[in-house]
Amino acid sequence: MNHLLEEQYKQLGIAPEVLRFGTEIEKNLKERFDKIDAIAEFNQMKVIAAMQKNKVSAECFNSSSGYGYNDIGRDTLEQVYADLFHGEDALVRPQITCGTHALALALMSNLRPGDELLSPVGKPYDTLEEVIGIRPSKGSLAEYGVTYSQVDLLPDGAFDYENIRKAVNEHTRLVTIQRSKGYQTRPTFSVDRIGELIAFIKGIKPDVICMVDNCYGEFVEEKEPLEVGADMIVGSLIKNPGGGLAPIGGYIVGKKECVENAAYRLTSPGLGKEVGASLGIIQSFYQGLFLAPTVVSGALKGAIFAANIYEKLGYDVIPNGSESRHDIIQAVTFRNKDAMIAFCEGIQAAAPVDSYVTPEPWAMPGYDSDVIMAAGAFVQGSSIELSADGPVKEPYAVYFQGGLTWYHAKLGILSSLQKLYERNLVKLV
Repeated sequence: MNHLLEEQYKQLGIAPEVLRFGTEIEKNLKERFDKIDAIAEFNQMKVIAAMQKNKVSAECFNSSSGYGYNDIGRDTLEQVYADLFHGEDALVRPQITCGTHALALALMSNLRPGDELLSPVGKPYDTLEEVIGIRPSKGSLAEYGVTYSQVDLLPDGAFDYENIRKAVNEHTRLVTIQRSKGYQTRPTFSVDRIGELIAFIKGIKPDVICMVDNCYGEFVEEKEPLEVGADMIVGSLIKNPGGGLAPIGGYIVGKKECVENAAYRLTSPGLGKEVGASLGIIQSFYQGLFLAPTVVSGALKGAIFAANIYEKLGYDVIPNGSESRHDIIQAVTFRNKDAMIAFCEGIQAAAPVDSYVTPEPWAMPGYDSDVIMAAGAFVQGSSIELSADGPVKEPYAVYFQGGLTWYHAKLGILSSLQKLYERNLVKLV
């Protein structure tokens, strides 16, 4: 390794033996990294094609305020998203505050009292439990008379088709499919697997709405879920599609009726998509989307690097070091509270922002246990930026994601390993 580079890592707190361990792992990943670059190139061309088709212009970056009527930038961006993700329509707004808000909006606008929501992939992400009413909360779907049914995955992570068939009934209106693992140690679903599940469900009940929680999955593959039969995909702009530049926002893309319903719920009946000012941040939405394929490729490389390092050290990692990737999240199960916390401290120490602070477990809103979160980010809560988090409870699994560049993701993983190494929690073999 270049001596100057080694010295630079040393200044950032990475011991030579930790750097050497990581460098040996990295040498074996070139072929996988080349494949990631090829997918990023494909998706970059897709984004450019959608922008050119819709004649994105400098005028699209102008700010609007108040009602936001005739906001050309906002309306053009939504058409870009619709074309890019193969939807009939799109809702892309700064008024959608986060991924959970986007999902709640999609669910509450397309379900009515007496309808049933079905999750055929097991328990949804923690923050959706209160949206649905699994854990009682004010304004939940349960309070509005929407029932919920769940079919758990089989022990090997496969869909339980037999019980899914039994669960679909005359009240089943909407099926929610969470692409990423959330705070679970199950596999992330590929777009093709999601397509197989949707085809099965539509074969039972063709008019059911199939919604995919697309968080952490955008631009990881060459296809997106609308291309395999989904009616609606939902995500956050401070994850993959915002490219690290979007300061807030979420999106819903899919069938026109589904998107219109969401727009009427976001604003009000009769107004829908006509109102909602872009407030001077629309350029960051465009530019972030433009950069997103490259940013996602860096995050993916970081996730694969983390998987291979911690697998080599004997920890359970999902996905493992060699299997295909379908989101940017890497789970590492430590089964040790101290190791989990040390990992997060290392990620924080590698941040460009707030590197000097120490993350501590706390009672975050929407979770049923303390959560530790390392995130020295330019945008608060942005998980396309280098971050790691997890509920501080058995099996003490941490979820690593993000990194606006591969080099920063690499530093974060080396820093996490450094913390474990300093505390004699790992031996470098």
